[in-house]
Amino acid sequence: MDYGKLFEKAVVVSFSVSLFWKIIRHMWSSMNVEKEPVKVLVTGAAGQIGYALLPMIARGVMLGPDQPVIIHMLDIEEAAEALNGVKMELIDGAFPILRGVMATTDVVEACRDVNIAVMLGGMPRKEGMERKDVMSRNVSIYKAQASALEQHAADDCKVLVVANPANTNALVLKEFAPSIPEKNITCLTRLDHNRALGQIAEKLKVHVSDVKNVIIWGNHSSTQYPDVNHATVATSSGERSVRDVIANDKWLNTEFITTVQQRGAAIIKARKLSSALSAASAACDHIRDWVLGTPKGAWVSMGVCSDGSYGIQPGLIYSFPVTCENGEWSIVRELKIDEFSRAKMDATANELIEEKSLVYSCLG
Repeated sequence: MDYGKLFEKAVVVSFSVSLFWKIIRHMWSSMNVEKEPVKVLVTGAAGQIGYALLPMIARGVMLGPDQPVIIHMLDIEEAAEALNGVKMELIDGAFPILRGVMATTDVVEACRDVNIAVMLGGMPRKEGMERKDVMSRNVSIYKAQASALEQHAADDCKVLVVANPANTNALVLKEFAPSIPEKNITCLTRLDHNRALGQIAEKLKVHVSDVKNVIIWGNHSSTQYPDVNHATVATSSGERSVRDVIANDKWLNTEFITTVQQRGAAIIKARKLSSALSAASAACDHIRDWVLGTPKGAWVSMGVCSDGSYGIQPGLIYSFPVTCENGEWSIVRELKIDEFSRAKMDATANELIEEKSLVYSCLG
């Protein structure tokens, strides 16, 4: 037996196995390279919704548990101390994906290189204030923030406006940040969408995940139209129309609609504070589906720039049913609209047209 050759073969085999495992380890490490952090701006961050939203972002509810984030928080000078307290709490939370926190009152610093902007800051209507006064103050706020985003945010920045009047604040932002693509400016109606899902699930005594494809049309206001004509519910015999299963058109056309429309007011009456928790959760849902995509066969409601679909004036920020894929939303086309729905959709569109006229009058 030639022990020399056997030894040479053993060396070659050992080297080959070692090389093989090195290649495997390299491939594995390449597959597990950490993603680049996404910079998320939250304005009005020291407020109630911000306090609920920020830990959700830091925990991965918005962009996923494997997506590192850097959070930029912006608020007014009067809230600077509270804002710093929120920053301390985020640091103390020891969130694994949180790669940095900025707390600032400087809008330019806050907007620099952000990939996602969640606009919570705005002037709410207070007792004794005229509607035009509120609109005028918000025009001022969103005009300044639009300019900062346009000049300093990342080119692909996605914007979600939450502060009311959300649709019209988003319209102002769109008007004063013309270089930001219209498709990248949206407003939150996912809260209303989720409220509609919840009401249907409660009525049918099913899990909310069994219900899909409700629609919120129009303005995030009491004129919004929650529509279940295309909604379905999962049953033991397959998917069925929500309207057929509930079999109560009177409830669906009256109490259901008003409950969703007035849910925010009902929560304020009950807890003496606004619906911060559900609004924060809805904001996460909105961004997550926009960035990561909607489930196959399902749509969600988003306030987006109208292209004239369903006879809605082009340029209005109006809530439509949309699907999302590869970071882009698309309006769901060719849904059948009955006379009852048409009237409701037009009424909420008319309110948005009035708000648009009011904004232009504020601008002189």
